[in-house]
Amino acid sequence: MNSGGSILNLDFGMQFPQLYTRDGLRTLDQCFLQEIEAAAPVLRNQLQQARQQPDALTPLQESTLLIALGPYVETFVAKLFKIEAQVAALASTHHALAPLYVIKRQFVQRTAAKKIKPEEAESIDGPLLHAQLAELFGGKFDELTFAQYVQHWLEDEALHAEPLEIAKRYAAWAFHTRAGQAAHRDDILFREAHDIHPENLVPSAQKSNQDGYSVFTIKPTRIRRRDGFALTDHGTSLRGALDQANYCIFCHAQGKDSCSKGLKEKLPKDGPPPEGKAAYKKSVFNVTQAGCPLSEKISEFHALKASGHAVAALAMITVDNPMAAATGHR
Repeated sequence: MNSGGSILNLDFGMQFPQLYTRDGLRTLDQCFLQEIEAAAPVLRNQLQQARQQPDALTPLQESTLLIALGPYVETFVAKLFKIEAQVAALASTHHALAPLYVIKRQFVQRTAAKKIKPEEAESIDGPLLHAQLAELFGGKFDELTFAQYVQHWLEDEALHAEPLEIAKRYAAWAFHTRAGQAAHRDDILFREAHDIHPENLVPSAQKSNQDGYSVFTIKPTRIRRRDGFALTDHGTSLRGALDQANYCIFCHAQGKDSCSKGLKEKLPKDGPPPEGKAAYKKSVFNVTQAGCPLSEKISEFHALKASGHAVAALAMITVDNPMAAATGHR
């Protein structure tokens, strides 16, 4: 149903109630196969072979096939519900943020943070460099503008050597120093990934001693007042979600996907354990790290999301968790 209460007008001659019947889904599947045949016949043949012999695929072959199918599934869903313009607009919002993740990895982390050590960064006048960069940016300074300009400058490093040096020093200051981190507290471009310390999950807490007991309190600037049982944070944005997706190392390519399949102990060098397979690692709280209980294809999902295919990414998760869109704390 649409917002006006009428039945949705679908493409491919489909009627909305058909989506709730087995015969209707079989008809829809034939429509999808016809679309794939027209757009990518080789991929269509691979899909048919995989359906006929699913157990013949290795985990990597299955991941590769599903990721290759993802954009076509997205196109098909968009056409089916006649939302091509909306899906294209959604993809555009993803692509517009791409400079952030490219520059974060290639320039901030691999160049600025490595070539300028934390001790040197402490002596950098960040506010002065901020003002200089703002002038170079035409008066506007935010993390996306920074990334866009640096990406452009890197296309001709010799021509832009001076602004790149200013950007490098500022990035090192923002990345390494407390003042820089505070200035970009809500940004992702200069945020450093940290190890999680289970015994200190709230690093912003302040420790004090009262009557012989250790007392931890949140810094006043970080306190969020709870109203009943309502959440105290607003979740992350698309920018933050894509930061996480791009941080993923896409370990499905190595046949691992630790998020999905869990973390396992290394096999002993002198041979496999008696049971023939490695045991799962355990956390400091003795919790077995067995991965996603539904074995969702998290690495593959991230690969599609990071490439701007949001609908395809959702489809990847629904392979193992069809109710994903109806679950979650938000």
